[in-house]
Amino acid sequence: MNRRTLHTLFASLAVAATFSTAAFAQAPIVLKFSHVVANDTPKGKGAERFKELAEKYTKGRVKVELYPNSSLYKDKEELEALQLGAVQMLAPSLAKFGPLGVKEFELFDLPYIFPGKDVLYRVTEGPVGKGLFKKLEPKGIVGLAYWDNGFKVMSSNKPMHVPADFRGMKMRIQSSKVLDAQMRALGANPQVMAFSEVYQALQTGVVDGTENPPSNLYTQKMHEVQKHVTLSDHGYLGYAVIVNKKFWDGLPADVRGQLQNAMKDSTKYANAIAQQENDRALDAVRKSGKTRVYSLTPPEKAEWRRALLPVQKDMEARIGRDIIQAVNKEALALGYK
Repeated sequence: MNRRTLHTLFASLAVAATFSTAAFAQAPIVLKFSHVVANDTPKGKGAERFKELAEKYTKGRVKVELYPNSSLYKDKEELEALQLGAVQMLAPSLAKFGPLGVKEFELFDLPYIFPGKDVLYRVTEGPVGKGLFKKLEPKGIVGLAYWDNGFKVMSSNKPMHVPADFRGMKMRIQSSKVLDAQMRALGANPQVMAFSEVYQALQTGVVDGTENPPSNLYTQKMHEVQKHVTLSDHGYLGYAVIVNKKFWDGLPADVRGQLQNAMKDSTKYANAIAQQENDRALDAVRKSGKTRVYSLTPPEKAEWRRALLPVQKDMEARIGRDIIQAVNKEALALGYK
């Protein structure tokens, strides 16, 4: 092979390598976002909005892959998968961080801790919410946002008007010491179970009932196997949108900023539609004719509160007296008693 041929060959290889390097550099960053609920829930719609905005704001430098309805990981598996880097983003319910060792997050599970959404937002957007996210970082997790999913109702195959109605019932809960104490305070037997398994467990009588915001109840078709729903508003269900810390810290600074903007805007959207979606779901449950929806009378609500408020005191040693008092002070500052 003569010198000219060699020169041409090396030039060709150099051009090919340049194109290959450019193509590699332009390959999008893949961000896998896994969650356990349906697309047509507030969280599902929030995730879809984040995907749309993330890809728009980064001009295609990031590709978001969504895995709803436990299609990638069940709720018992997803946090470990995130820590291992098998998935980059999750939006688990706030109860999931207690078993991870950050017990302060179980604050959000306390019955009747949030008398209104205004108190909730003062907590999540203020020092308490930011402080809780800081506690996740040693676990390899960065907290990006709190997403709302509203207050919970109780469902079962028997009426639930007063705490005595729960005596002996098997009630599904997430893995949370607070939720366990809550159900026991009502006289029920709590049963920890993955969200994806609840419909079948209700259908077959493995459990008698559960608690959910209406949007989760309806989109998972639980109302088809539950004859009664009580509008108790006894507890709150929210989510933390989190990312793998190593992945997040390794992003180019401009991309990270663009994703933060996408998260900020999708959070506004998700939180704005949460109540609307729950109202729509509750209306659909009523119209289905399969489930009777019951509103507690003021005396009944007072009886529920008397039964459940002691859980706050009982959990001070676990969650922290100071953080519980901080939330209650926010409620007092906003005029709640």
